Amino acid sequence: MKHIAIIGAGITGVTTAYALARRGFRVTVLERHRYAAMETSYANGGQLSASNAEVWNHTSTILKGLKWMLKNDAPLLVNPKPSWHKLSWFGEFIAAIPRYEANTIATAKLAVAAREHLFSWAEQEGIAFDLKRQGILHIYRDQAGFEHAGAVSRLLAQGGLPRRAVTPDEMRAIEPTLAGQYYGGYYTESDSSGDIHKFTTGLAQAAEKLGVQLRFGQQISAMQADASGADITLLQDGASVTERYDAVVVCAGVASRALAAMFGDRVNVYPVKGYSITVHLDDEASRAAAPNVSLLDDATKLVASRFGAERFRVAGTAEFNGYNRDIRADRIAPLVAWVQQCFPSVSTRNITPWAGLRPMMPDLMPRVGRGKLPTVFYNTGHGHLGWTLSAATADLIATTVATALGSPNVTIAAAQDLKLA
Repeated sequence: MKHIAIIGAGITGVTTAYALARRGFRVTVLERHRYAAMETSYANGGQLSASNAEVWNHTSTILKGLKWMLKNDAPLLVNPKPSWHKLSWFGEFIAAIPRYEANTIATAKLAVAAREHLFSWAEQEGIAFDLKRQGILHIYRDQAGFEHAGAVSRLLAQGGLPRRAVTPDEMRAIEPTLAGQYYGGYYTESDSSGDIHKFTTGLAQAAEKLGVQLRFGQQISAMQADASGADITLLQDGASVTERYDAVVVCAGVASRALAAMFGDRVNVYPVKGYSITVHLDDEASRAAAPNVSLLDDATKLVASRFGAERFRVAGTAEFNGYNRDIRADRIAPLVAWVQQCFPSVSTRNITPWAGLRPMMPDLMPRVGRGKLPTVFYNTGHGHLGWTLSAATADLIATTVATALGSPNVTIAAAQDLKLA
């Protein structure tokens, strides 16, 4: 039985481990934290949102970034301090603008395919994660934003995702608690929301039942590989221990760039920080006033999801500030203000702030495939759609590994006609 090492126990690492274990591989997951899903998979916006498949490689994104550069509470904030990593990333981001439409369509296809796997796995394994299959409502305050959404909708339709325009009255019928004046919206009934941390930890437990070994507190100091396998050196109790595997899959989020360099690969992931607040609905009035339908406000770049009766998550913004994980009060304040504006009867007395680093590739397409060496593979760089895409990219990389290495118990899923690597 081939032994595969997976680096990272976030959503991509855990789904990859599960997909490989189902194909008959022996799998070990190496994670530096004490538990699964403790970084970007801890407190995101909670959306399974194929409707958010639009990639960011658009001229308007560049203009907004320049306009907002000195505004601390801007939805998109770029620290002007230069670094080679940041400059190279933005150079490749601009170079990918001509592929905006093709990449948006490809991402939508992948997001739609991911649903089937994710819901099937959750049902088979009995994973409870506050799932709400009530769609996602995109809200727009002006005609320009609404018309741009119409153009995006045509691209999403080519990717197999229908969504429909709705009037302000229809918006309030879909989510009666939403306050404010709006030009219109778009509603995707097939989208859903839930708690990514609960899902990831639940699937990790299911993977263990399939024989996956989850090892926490693992610090990697070196890696190398050849045609027959990969060596991973770990620091344990002050000593270095090297372990041999038949192959390795890097699913390490924002750490993937440095780890890939150990194998001679270039994976230009940049850490794009996002923030969230979890609003604790401690009183009956707040529970009644909080939305049940998941929302995306395009102007503020914020999403909102309801988790059960007593929690409401608001998340978003994008901050290009290196590997900085600080939770800044001036970045949290707009999230609180948004709740007070859109849901004025929801108390914001008790909130939990959080910040995480999205692993984002310059073209917004995840890196899924082989490295230069035949025993090295990648499933990383999913950006703001990690959970939405994870089940499909896990299936894709598991198929790739099985094809490359062979396994006596392989069940190959239908190959996706997508060029992601």
